[in-house]
Amino acid sequence: MLRMMLRPRWVLALLAALGVAAGFALLAQWQVDRAVEQATIEVRPTEEVRPLGDVVEPDGPTEQAATGQRVSVAGTIVPGDTVLVQGRLNDGVAGWWVVAHLEVTDAAPGGLPVAVGWAADEETARDALAEVDRAAADGGEVEVVGRFLPSEAPVAPGPEDDPQAMTTVAVAHLVNVWADYDDRSVYFGYVTAGEPAAGLEAIASPPPEQEAELNWLNVFYAVEWVVFAGFAVFLWYRLVLDAVQREREQAEQDAEEAAAAAVAGDADRAEAAARD
Repeated sequence: MLRMMLRPRWVLALLAALGVAAGFALLAQWQVDRAVEQATIEVRPTEEVRPLGDVVEPDGPTEQAATGQRVSVAGTIVPGDTVLVQGRLNDGVAGWWVVAHLEVTDAAPGGLPVAVGWAADEETARDALAEVDRAAADGGEVEVVGRFLPSEAPVAPGPEDDPQAMTTVAVAHLVNVWADYDDRSVYFGYVTAGEPAAGLEAIASPPPEQEAELNWLNVFYAVEWVVFAGFAVFLWYRLVLDAVQREREQAEQDAEEAAAAAVAGDADRAEAAARD
């Protein structure tokens, strides 16, 4: 088969197939470049502080556009409803969040969890919790500026864990902890305050990553061109293989015919000798 491949016409055919494959490869590269160039990046102005009422409504799901948005909200903190959420990382260090219950007054009324700060140890977090409740007892209105995030899923404590311990900011759990909170409206998300409460550190809450979405139709076309390039070389190989097979079959047929002719010749000579 190697001898067949080295014949001039098949060498020229190979060069032609490689040229076609190279053209298809260039088309594939062009499609990939187009997919990258046309990649759409959804740019959301998450760092622009917007009123909470313009971003989300109570008793409804959190839309993607609201996730990670910096908001401002005013309301009153309900004393006695402040809780600790443990196991929260702040720049890679595990600690406690102090999460207060804010009743919104400058937008649609409803309960809103507000994470007012982080502490590395439980004692500091509990001292800050007590201070938040003491300040809330005065009933004054506060304004919070921070990042709005969707409610997290509640996590059941393990058999050896404190059944009252919280590890997520789950609105579904919090409404069962807040005192006398029955059928009132609630926001299904929470705000991480930009300015921490006294005795706490600010919660690290970076802006959400902006993801680029490729044009998958162009990517599909690029894959098709690569397949076509491989098929061009395969087609050349298949043609050579068929030619080799035909030559072998022809050689076998010629050998059979020659053998048959030889046998017939021997028979004729034998018959002639018998007559003599």
